[in-house]
Amino acid sequence: VQLQASGGGLAQTGGSLRLSCAASLHSRDYSIAWFRQAPGKEREFVAAVRWSGSNTYYADTVKGRFTISRDNAKNTVYLQMNSLHAEDTAVYYCAAGRPIVGTIRATRSYTYWGQGTLVTVSS
Repeated sequence: VQLQASGGGLAQTGGSLRLSCAASLHSRDYSIAWFRQAPGKEREFVAAVRWSGSNTYYADTVKGRFTISRDNAKNTVYLQMNSLHAEDTAVYYCAAGRPIVGTIRATRSYTYWGQGTLVTVSS
């Protein structure tokens, strides 16, 4: 499994960015998640989507502002980020795994990680 994250950059407060995660998967039973890590902080869950089915999951801090989606034909998962806050500044990672019930937000549920893409939100 290989994951390639892209789309990070500089945005102003209230602006938008879209991140992409191109994934090469051997099967369709993976979930793809976005995590982020700000300087001096632990990596935290942002959003996740199951590769099959339509269920999506969000952290409370981004719910209503971020949208995760997937394009099966392109093997790509997107994270549309709107109404960005300075607190959204972080390195964003996409990850693939097979989380068991109740663990889709846990870092330990994901085996494969992309290289990270930096998002900087300036006020």
